[in-house]
Amino acid sequence: MSHETHGSDGRSQRERMLAGDLYIADDPELAAESLRAMKLTAEFNLTDPADSEARLGVLRELLGSLGEGTEIRPPLHCDYGYQIHIGARTFINFNAVMLDVAPITIGDDVQVGPNVQFLTPTHPVEAEPRRAKFEAAQPITVGNNVWLGGGVIILPGVSIGENTVVGAGAVVTKDLPANVVAVGNPARVVRTL
Repeated sequence: MSHETHGSDGRSQRERMLAGDLYIADDPELAAESLRAMKLTAEFNLTDPADSEARLGVLRELLGSLGEGTEIRPPLHCDYGYQIHIGARTFINFNAVMLDVAPITIGDDVQVGPNVQFLTPTHPVEAEPRRAKFEAAQPITVGNNVWLGGGVIILPGVSIGENTVVGAGAVVTKDLPANVVAVGNPARVVRTL
């Protein structure tokens, strides 16, 4: 399917995406950026586990920013990479999925369990715009010293406050304040820290 590179407002689909507006997902410029990210993630995912410098080098090329002392265990999956910003001393376990159509910002000292998903894209509920490949996105922000248990899913537009713990398998559908424990689907606060 082929679409115009620029919308009726003169902005490119990439500009529309970065602004958080509806855009055409299969735009050629965005497809090239996505292919770049796929190549870099494939390279990262195949790096020698003993070669931490090679892994860090690929991550620095892929991601928007990466703090000192942060470790990400492969495999990692993302859409573009450059919209992912990770603070210092953060640990991200195996099989993280970061759909960074909008920015994903993860603070310092965050612990991310295996199989955690950061999902920024949104799609129209109406059939016709969805069939036409329109989508948008909302950013995700994770504060400092958060712990996300294995299998947590974070939906578009969510912010998680510092020091919060999200239990394994929780689906975070709306913002969580700082200093709480949240569990379940949808995630709900069960305790203050």
